[in-house]
Amino acid sequence: MTDAFYQSLPIFTRFEGVADARNYQPLPQDWVLAVADIVGSTKAIAEGRYKQVNMAGASVISAVLNALGHEDYPFSFGGDGAMVALPAHHAEAARAALAAVRAWAGRELALDMRVALVPIADIRQAGLDVAVARFAASPLVSYAMFTGGGASWAERQMKAGRYTIEAKTEAPPDLTGLSCRWSPMQAHNGEIVSIIAQPTSPATMAQFEALVSAIIQVTAEQSRNGHPVPEEGPQLAFSTDGIKAETLAFAPRQRLLQSLRIRLLVALTALLHRLNIPLGRFDTRRYTRDVAANSDFRKFDDGLKMTVDVDEPHRLRIEKLLAEAEETGVCRYGIHRQDSALMTCFVLSPMTRNHMHFVDGGGGGYAIAASKLSGKRSTDPV
Repeated sequence: MTDAFYQSLPIFTRFEGVADARNYQPLPQDWVLAVADIVGSTKAIAEGRYKQVNMAGASVISAVLNALGHEDYPFSFGGDGAMVALPAHHAEAARAALAAVRAWAGRELALDMRVALVPIADIRQAGLDVAVARFAASPLVSYAMFTGGGASWAERQMKAGRYTIEAKTEAPPDLTGLSCRWSPMQAHNGEIVSIIAQPTSPATMAQFEALVSAIIQVTAEQSRNGHPVPEEGPQLAFSTDGIKAETLAFAPRQRLLQSLRIRLLVALTALLHRLNIPLGRFDTRRYTRDVAANSDFRKFDDGLKMTVDVDEPHRLRIEKLLAEAEETGVCRYGIHRQDSALMTCFVLSPMTRNHMHFVDGGGGGYAIAASKLSGKRSTDPV
């Protein structure tokens, strides 16, 4: 059964393997990609609304996976958008979830979201592919990595108005498990740098793989490989904007009660953490350590994506590697610097340890890096 395709993939544990084609398997022919992004995200970020943009992007993953009743389909989070791959027999459920989350984002967050379902068969007919691999961020959680150019093609088709899904529904999306409670995490090594680097063609993949390895070697010289989340986990503190955004997933009459409930839970967790007291099977210090371990601060989605905490000398070395690779036609890249990182979480149950945490830059992150990459594309000769 194609439902079991992703779970059957072997898992690799060394991140350097993300650029190795041998770790990837093509998605089944009868699958589809659910894709989404925020229109005008750069403007929203300039208005100080990146927490909402970030949550809207993660809400796509939450809504689709909850609609399917299955958390183990491959997905990718991109800051102001997301993608989920799934078998075509789930397409109608995914379509309804995408319509609901698009309507919710417009109604509650005042964000215009594009959503689409793109068949893998159409991607292959266009001469591209979508292959997927499983990378273990920790012994508890693995994330999907994508290559083949098909995911980027699907996004471009959506932006061109193809495969789009209208938001003709008042039904709320099921965002159970979506959490936005953590405060921004300040840089410790120097600054938080969000990087997107994409190969220019299959002919340069060997050079691109060497570039990825070189960048990883640079970040490995920083504490925790440049991981922006402290090893003991993020600081337990209220994020007013995050809690407000999270409560918008509930009906208006429930929001005050949910806001109070979330604040009490955070306060209780902080107290238990300080006193190092478990609550039944829930150990707060183990949980925050798992948060750090289970975070997707680096990934591969038709190219390298990293949000890392590095000092200036290491950042300059990374930028030099990227600039030289771009000059020789190996890659295109976009990079954005900021002083903090954001984290949005998908926690099905706090009693299990396989909770997922999506990391991005706190001042625009991947969305701004992607806009710089797109600006370079627009000047390329046809």
